[in-house]
Amino acid sequence: MQPPEVRLPDHDHFARRARRLRELADRVAPLGDFLRFMAQLAQAQQVALERAAPAWQPEPQAFALALAHGMPPLNVQALRETIDLAAELDALLGALELHVGEAQRPLLDALRRRPPEEIERLADDVLAGAAGDERTRGLMPLVAAALQVVWLRLARTLPEAPARPAGEARTLCPSCGSPPLASVIEADPRYNGVRYLQCGLCATQWYLERSICSVCEQSGRLDYFSLTQESDEAAPLPAQAEACGDCDSYLKVFVRELDAGAEPLADDLASLALDLLLGEEGRYRRSGANPLLIVE
Repeated sequence: MQPPEVRLPDHDHFARRARRLRELADRVAPLGDFLRFMAQLAQAQQVALERAAPAWQPEPQAFALALAHGMPPLNVQALRETIDLAAELDALLGALELHVGEAQRPLLDALRRRPPEEIERLADDVLAGAAGDERTRGLMPLVAAALQVVWLRLARTLPEAPARPAGEARTLCPSCGSPPLASVIEADPRYNGVRYLQCGLCATQWYLERSICSVCEQSGRLDYFSLTQESDEAAPLPAQAEACGDCDSYLKVFVRELDAGAEPLADDLASLALDLLLGEEGRYRRSGANPLLIVE
């Protein structure tokens, strides 16, 4: 069977991510509290996705022209001003505050007190991949989570999956034009071994050949790094980093043959030790764009 070149996210995407994060919290003990909070956030995203009524809904044929011409129909800059971010964020925080503990409530309260123009600035930093102001950096993942809900909902409204991007754009999301956060190699018998890049914003996945750098598309100088442990037991998370000697960047790869439950964003957060390893290496820069992970 010919595998689909582009896959739009499922309706329960955030719920499945939440389950994976809870599982990873038990497996990666040093990050347990962090991953459990992220699981609560993902579950709140699912609630907001299902229950919030957005102020703006695209017309049925709104994206037909972009789809016909191979352009990202959900281009971030084109749609940015149509989104009522304050309302989207309020819906997310309302769902989240029902489940978080007392330690996290000041974070939610601090975000609710911010004026709308500051929320917009935080969103601009998130979408630009910037580290933002140190004083408000801790608020950015929550704003990012609201943006993810918006763009995943929009991806779900597309009448069909976009075509696989071509030329210089083929390493960018065909739905919204964002860079990938990581890649996943499938174990499903229908398309075993196929690699998909996954967008960190709208969760669209698109096909890219294996053993090609997702930044410069070169293949001659790729190295693969992974987490190991001193014992003979398998590492708790079989994460890999595909590092390119041509552009000195790396992108994480999650092989579902090694772990069938791998979910790129959740597993990216759980494998921060691999980022630290590459940081100590000092040569490679991270290319994966995870909106929930603010990298200075």
